[in-house]
Amino acid sequence: MKSRSAMFVFLSAMLLLPGCTMWREHPGSSKWTDATGGEGLERSFWREVKDKRWNELDHHLAGNYIAITPEEGRFDKAGALAHLQQLRLDDYTLGDVQTEMNSDTFVVTYTIAMRGTFAGQPLPPGPVRMMTVWQKQKAGWMAIAHSVLGPEKK
Repeated sequence: MKSRSAMFVFLSAMLLLPGCTMWREHPGSSKWTDATGGEGLERSFWREVKDKRWNELDHHLAGNYIAITPEEGRFDKAGALAHLQQLRLDDYTLGDVQTEMNSDTFVVTYTIAMRGTFAGQPLPPGPVRMMTVWQKQKAGWMAIAHSVLGPEKK
């Protein structure tokens, strides 16, 4: 009798559990809450840039956020957002992602290959090295610094 009950519970569970993964993500829902680790945060960041969800991205940049690029130098939060808004991404791929965590801070380095335009001009081919520093704050994970390091060394 016990094995029959156990088999019933097992089969019931097997029928019910797939329902947890059958429903697709609702369009427009943010994956920030699902992001685990520095790589997940970085993927959420670039998804927002590609989808041009500037308000959502703004909520994940710290008030003292800084960004540095080889061509334009240093940007504060407002300047960085304005800079990103000139970027039109058709597609992107992250690679060679490395994450270091120290207490409530992630340092994420990676390469990104992008297809699209910046200020109306085609993006250069080939991956670019980048680094972002993420910090856990009261409002959630916030990017506090970002650096474009230049083309990937081969």
